[in-house]
Amino acid sequence: MRIIDDSFPVGTNKRCELIDITDKVQNLVDKAGVKDGSVIVFCPHTTAAITINENADPDVVHDILLTLSELVPQHRSGYQHSEGNSDAHVKSSIIGCSETVLISSGKMKLGTWQGIYFCEFDGPRRRTVHVQITGE
Repeated sequence: MRIIDDSFPVGTNKRCELIDITDKVQNLVDKAGVKDGSVIVFCPHTTAAITINENADPDVVHDILLTLSELVPQHRSGYQHSEGNSDAHVKSSIIGCSETVLISSGKMKLGTWQGIYFCEFDGPRRRTVHVQITGE
């Protein structure tokens, strides 16, 4: 069994946005040459996240961001973290910092409408995504 570690940068342009990174991850799977196994996509930032969701209709991304902003507003009385980005930390914790996807015949086994998203909650920033590919 092989284990391949890699990473790539992600530049964000807005305070909150979801960026489709599916092709970047698949390119790393292709480069690794793993036919069967899994890939872990990990975000090492406390105000960003990784998720899998629909990538066919951009309205889904809009709706996710709208719902998160309503559930966890940027400005709220009671926040104590002094940097002014408490909401970004909470959103990151809710969504999570990683996703695991199976690899079969060299391709990620995502559903027809699924994509992998980098979730920015405190941008714009320059971020890094780590990828670990395991398999044969």
